[in-house]
Amino acid sequence: MKAPISWLREYVEIALHPEELSDKLTMSGTEVSGLEATGGWENIVVGEVVAIAPHPNADRLTLATVDLGGERLTSVCGAPNVDIGQKVPFAHSGAQLIDPESGELVRLKKEKIRGIASAGMICSERELGISDRHEGIMVLPPDAPSGTPLNEYLGDTTLDLYITPNRPDLLSIIGIAREVAALTGKAINIPDTRYAEAGESIGGKASVEIRDPDLCPRYCATLITDAKVGPSPPWLEQRLLACGMRPINNIVDVTNYVMLEHGQPLHAFDFEKISEKRIIVRRARNESIITLDGMVRDLSSDMLVIADGQRPVAIAGVMGGAGSEVTEATTAVLIESANFNPASIRRTSIKFKLGSEASLRFEKGLSAELPLQALRRATQMMAELSGGKIARGIIDVYPGKREVKPISLTTKQVARILGIKIAREKVAKVLGSLGFQCERVSPGELSVAVPYWRTDVRLAEDLVEEIARIIGYDDLPTTLPSGALPRYKPDPMRALIEKVSNILVGCGMQEVITYSLTSLAMLRKVTPQPAALKVANPITTEQECLRTTLRPGLLQTLSANEKHENNSIRLFEVGKVYLPREGDLPEERHMLSGVLCGTRLDQSWHGDSERLDFFDAKGVLETLMERLGVAPRFEPSEDKTFSPGSRATIVVGGESVGTLGELHPRVAERCDISSRPVYLFEIDLERLLPATMAPLKYRPIPKFPITLRDIAVVVNEEIPSKRVQDIIEGSPLVSRVTLFDFYTGKQVPEGKKSLAFRVLYQSPSRTLTDEEVNRAQQEIVSRLSRELGATLRQ
Repeated sequence: MKAPISWLREYVEIALHPEELSDKLTMSGTEVSGLEATGGWENIVVGEVVAIAPHPNADRLTLATVDLGGERLTSVCGAPNVDIGQKVPFAHSGAQLIDPESGELVRLKKEKIRGIASAGMICSERELGISDRHEGIMVLPPDAPSGTPLNEYLGDTTLDLYITPNRPDLLSIIGIAREVAALTGKAINIPDTRYAEAGESIGGKASVEIRDPDLCPRYCATLITDAKVGPSPPWLEQRLLACGMRPINNIVDVTNYVMLEHGQPLHAFDFEKISEKRIIVRRARNESIITLDGMVRDLSSDMLVIADGQRPVAIAGVMGGAGSEVTEATTAVLIESANFNPASIRRTSIKFKLGSEASLRFEKGLSAELPLQALRRATQMMAELSGGKIARGIIDVYPGKREVKPISLTTKQVARILGIKIAREKVAKVLGSLGFQCERVSPGELSVAVPYWRTDVRLAEDLVEEIARIIGYDDLPTTLPSGALPRYKPDPMRALIEKVSNILVGCGMQEVITYSLTSLAMLRKVTPQPAALKVANPITTEQECLRTTLRPGLLQTLSANEKHENNSIRLFEVGKVYLPREGDLPEERHMLSGVLCGTRLDQSWHGDSERLDFFDAKGVLETLMERLGVAPRFEPSEDKTFSPGSRATIVVGGESVGTLGELHPRVAERCDISSRPVYLFEIDLERLLPATMAPLKYRPIPKFPITLRDIAVVVNEEIPSKRVQDIIEGSPLVSRVTLFDFYTGKQVPEGKKSLAFRVLYQSPSRTLTDEEVNRAQQEIVSRLSRELGATLRQ
């Protein structure tokens, strides 16, 4: 939001330097992100054109005599709009101006143009850096004093403010002026909106019907006839330009001006183009409309439109239709000022990608009391600038007016929250400066009526926040905590998350944090049947639902890293997922997910590094589980996100806690990932937590030596190696088993594979003899043959 200080001064006295004002606003919670100075002109003054003569040597040039407040100079001018009596910016020799063609700064020099000396130059807005218009000279208001330096007359500072979503009232000059008034102790002056009505009654000329009050709580309209559409006066154009808006004509410019002033969007219709002179606010009927940008927009039934007796004439709160546009031929103008449902406007503007100053304000949630105030102001200004007549009365359809209950506030509440005592009188004064009406209930209690523009204030705590920020957070005295300190309550999940993060970082992985919001399209890419909770009012279609898995964010991060040629990636995230529950809030579960791809080691002079494989990812999880004191098992998985043969279910204590696998090539392609292979794991920390909290059992250091044996068996290809390993580990004398070789090829029959294990035999009570080890080894071979049909590899 841009707010010129000169405009703010029309509503509140400002004696502070712009930097001081900026600091005060920022420290009170209204962040000023920048200051933009307009001006800096030297050797440029206000002048009045007193005479015009044709150039003797050029048909398209004129000689303009300019009065500079006692001194008269002649300028050779090529602008078509120069005229006697105009107040203009006149640049002397030495002034710095912008070259309209190159955009570079140039210094003006005295020179002859077609044989006639030009003592200076009458400037366009483009040459002064005010706007891009340079088809003619800039014309100043008639009351501009001749001889005044232009920097003094037009120079200004514009505040560039960042407005938080909860403060739509600050998307207006008057709203910011209210803040300034409260912070500086000055009075706020709201412009008078009274006007004379000279036409017929509006009730006999037009009608308004709201068919869906939930989407349009209020609709107000006035009518101006005998209007003359033309350019806006310079002062109005300059204000719009300073706020980043392009002037169009006096009718449209007034709607934009009042929107900036009051924060309420308005729209002007050519009344003669409204069929049956009826306005109907309704849902669209799968129809279409040509909007002001010339595009044909197909409308769906979830969109709100402004229609006449035959067709839509505007997309409510987003953009008007070309069929009812105000043009130079317009003489009758119907002015709309309405309140629309924020979620409806956001959905429509996102679908059409038509974000505008109007939709931005509606999306924030405006007060239904605001349209009438803004409409009166717009009607007053439009009639004045167009010379039109205002029809008697105002159409105001307000079917669901709501009464706002006052908030009870006690000085004890203020003291409890802020830690200091503030007198009731001071509380009332501070709140009163912001427009709150305070009524004494008892010596320590106030009944506070919230002004209509403060839609964000609902609780006593909100009022206390207002008191604190206006007094000044820096001015609140420091106080130590009082009362008994609460007992420490351990949080096992928090401790687990911290431990998991530290372990994975130690494994060479990097932690990332991604958005909890994602799109249904992205969820469908990584999960077979996503049942996600949709957001009623999404910011974008990419953030339309709550995630049910951490996979989308991680894979999008991986894809983004690939585009920056960072191809060796080890990322993990710990975060919440949100699982829908019918008739209740979603279930929030803590999850861990990780992704690995690229080479095992960074490139070096030792040679090319091998690419990561399934066992690297599995090794990370085994390290994690070991450090957590958990013994996992990896069992076959049917998760179709992963490639067959390279996927596993992680089981702890007989319960599945997660999955691990190589990302299926089709899934990787859908996620715009070119690296192959990619390994991903996801673990439900809620299920893992109980296993990590089990009491630790002491196991003494072995006193007796180990005996090593290798065993190589041939089994069917579909039998997982884990199943073979479990049988070997089932022997009471086996302390550890490691798979060290895997082979398929000519040396084994078709459909078979060879698995070689290193087996460590050890007894906690004695040294094992070779006979005992051989007997245990033979029992293992017999069991493998009996249960799996395994044979020893020859």
